[in-house]
Amino acid sequence: MQTRQLGKSGLEVSAIGFGCMGLSFAYGPPTERAEAIKLIQSAFEQGVTFFDSAEAYGPFVNEKVLGEAVAPFRDQVVIATKFGFRDGNPKAGLDSRPERIREVADAALKRLNTDRIDLFYQHRVDPQVPIEDVAGTVNQLIREGKVKHFGLSEAGAQAIRRAHAVQPVAALQSEYSLWWREPEAEILPTLEELGIGFVPFSPLGKGFLTGAINEHTQFDASDFRNTVPRFAPEARKANRALVDMLAPIASRKGVTPAQIALSWLLAQRPWIVPIPGTTKLHRIEENNAAANIELSVDDLRDIEDAVSRVTVHGDRYSAQGQKMVNR
Repeated sequence: MQTRQLGKSGLEVSAIGFGCMGLSFAYGPPTERAEAIKLIQSAFEQGVTFFDSAEAYGPFVNEKVLGEAVAPFRDQVVIATKFGFRDGNPKAGLDSRPERIREVADAALKRLNTDRIDLFYQHRVDPQVPIEDVAGTVNQLIREGKVKHFGLSEAGAQAIRRAHAVQPVAALQSEYSLWWREPEAEILPTLEELGIGFVPFSPLGKGFLTGAINEHTQFDASDFRNTVPRFAPEARKANRALVDMLAPIASRKGVTPAQIALSWLLAQRPWIVPIPGTTKLHRIEENNAAANIELSVDDLRDIEDAVSRVTVHGDRYSAQGQKMVNR
C-alpha cells in the first residue's frame, strides 16, 4: 500500500483508509465483535494504517472495537475519532463546548485503550460555539499530549479558515465522490491554499457506486439509507445510470466500478485519502487494490464525460441531516 501525507501536517497514512462506522452504526445490525476485529486486522495486514471512528458510532461501541483490534500494532497505525454531539448521540443535537470536548477526549482515550488520539475531528460545526474556542481547546489537548492533530468534518471554507488560524487543521473529512462533487467548488481550493489534507467519507456513495444496489434492494429496517432521499427507490432507479456509465470504463481497465470510483478520488489531489468502509473481507481487498490503479489522462476524461451526462436525483441527507451540514 502506498502512503500519502495529509496536507502539510506531516501526518502520513495509507493511501486508502478504513472507515469503521458501518461495523457498529448506521448500516443495519452491528457486525459481531470478533468479526469486526478480524476485518480491521485484515485491513492492517493489507497495508491500511488509517482507521476512522467516532464516539457517535454506536455510540461508544465503535471506538472500543477499534481499540481492541489495533492493540497489537497500535504504534503502526493512525487512529482518528471525533467529538461534537450531545452525549455522543447525533439525534440529541450538537455540543462542542470546550468542557464537552475535553470529556470526549478523555473518554475516547480509555475506549481506544491508547495514550493519544492521532487525529481528533469536530464531527460537525456547532453554530452555538465559536470555532475559535473549539480550535483553542484542541490546541490545549495537543499541548497536553492527548491529541496529535486537529481535524474538521463537513465544515465550510470560512469555518476552516477561522479554525486554522488558531490551531492548524491537519485534515477535513467531508463527503466527496463521483456522485457528490460539491467540495470541488470552494473546499478543495481552500484546502490546497492552506495545506490541509482531505479525507472523503462515503467515497463509494454509501455503497451505491459499487453497482450492488438498485431500486429493488431492500435495506434492513435500521439502515439509515431508508431515510435518505437519494436512496428512495425511484431515485435509485434514476441514479443507476451513473453506475452504468462507469461500467464500460471499469471493464476496459479490468477493474470494478468501485475501484474506478476510488482511483478517481486518488487522482484528484495527492493529499486526498478516502476511507471506504465495509463489513466484508473481499470488499476490503477490492477497495485497497484501487490504490494501485493508474488512470490515464484519457481515462479521467472518459470518466468526466460519463458522469457529466448524468443528473443525480435526491438529497444526500434527510431534512434533519441537512441542517447539520448547512455551511
